Amino acid sequence: DQTQPGRIPTLIPHWTVKKAIQAGADCLKLLLYYSPFEPESIKEIKHAFVARVGAECELYEVPFFLEFVGYDLAGGNEKGIEFAKKKPEVVAKSMEEFSKPDYFVDVLKVEIPVNMQFVEGARANKDGKVAYSKKEAMAHFRRAADVATKPFIYLSAGVSDDQFRESLELAIETGVNFAGVLCGRATWKDGIPVYSRQGIKAFEDWLNDRGVKNIKALNEVLKGAQPWYAKYGGLEKIQKKGSNLS
Repeated sequence: DQTQPGRIPTLIPHWTVKKAIQAGADCLKLLLYYSPFEPESIKEIKHAFVARVGAECELYEVPFFLEFVGYDLAGGNEKGIEFAKKKPEVVAKSMEEFSKPDYFVDVLKVEIPVNMQFVEGARANKDGKVAYSKKEAMAHFRRAADVATKPFIYLSAGVSDDQFRESLELAIETGVNFAGVLCGRATWKDGIPVYSRQGIKAFEDWLNDRGVKNIKALNEVLKGAQPWYAKYGGLEKIQKKGSNLS
């Protein structure tokens, strides 16, 4: 709820993990607005919230994806340079927290730990403002990855397709062991103006052309990603279990 301090999360009433599985869900994803700089009273609520959902996923042996998105506690511009300077610590500390076994998270869905628009020399840096050098940005990628003990994938946060790919290229150059991406807007949002001006047919044509090219370009970059089980030392290290759903 963005209208209240702390952005306290809520669940859809009358839904449970078991009901979601019975309706055909293969996994569960929970979205959480979170900052390691929140008051302890707020963090305690969110930690318990995630732990309850995670425990239910653990009970029914369904993969639990946790997506956490950082925000400015003072209501500032999260796309601006001041928040960009805080972002590496927000992302890294959040990844460290939710890697703990208390939450039963299987895959962390995380933000890029830097804002590429403020990386010195980046294609996405259009106005020359700098929050970090390329070397510093790579160090932020490395630090966030090092504190995570769970597999993690990157979210796009709605940036442009080119900016998202550039951030993944930097992650790969850094040697980050990420397991892929889960994104949408980065690949199709540039088609929205086409839809608004020319209608659904033009938008469908855009998706079949530019949209497909965006996804193919992203897939090409993702050849540098690692399978989720690499975080555990390989597939042979994974112990398979049956479902507890009945």
